[in-house]
Amino acid sequence: MFGKKSDAKAHARIDSLIGAGTRVEGAVRFAGGLRVDGEIRGSIEAVAESSAATLVISEHARIEGEVTVAHLVLNGTIVGPVRVSETLEMQPKARITGDVEYGLIEMHQGAVIEGRLTLLQGRPVELKLAASN
Repeated sequence: MFGKKSDAKAHARIDSLIGAGTRVEGAVRFAGGLRVDGEIRGSIEAVAESSAATLVISEHARIEGEVTVAHLVLNGTIVGPVRVSETLEMQPKARITGDVEYGLIEMHQGAVIEGRLTLLQGRPVELKLAASN
């Protein structure tokens, strides 16, 4: 558990990029890996919620809408409900305003959730603590 990289990193292949300065309005559906450096106003959904689907949201990115993915690595802002069926990694500048459903969560010091946390049914409780430097 400690010192081992999370599953999300094993699925970190990026197939698509929404770059800084880009703003998307409407639903986004993707397969594989998606990195967001810009802004999305609308829902983000992994096609068929594939166990390999990874969403990476960088420090300056902002999402306003519902997010449904298998793996999420977050260092930006999400305003809306979040459903992560496998692993959620919240890096130090991560912010979620909305309810979060997750399979496994890793929160670094500084990350914030303003909403209700719900463990997905049928999953054992596992807590990963990130060591502070």
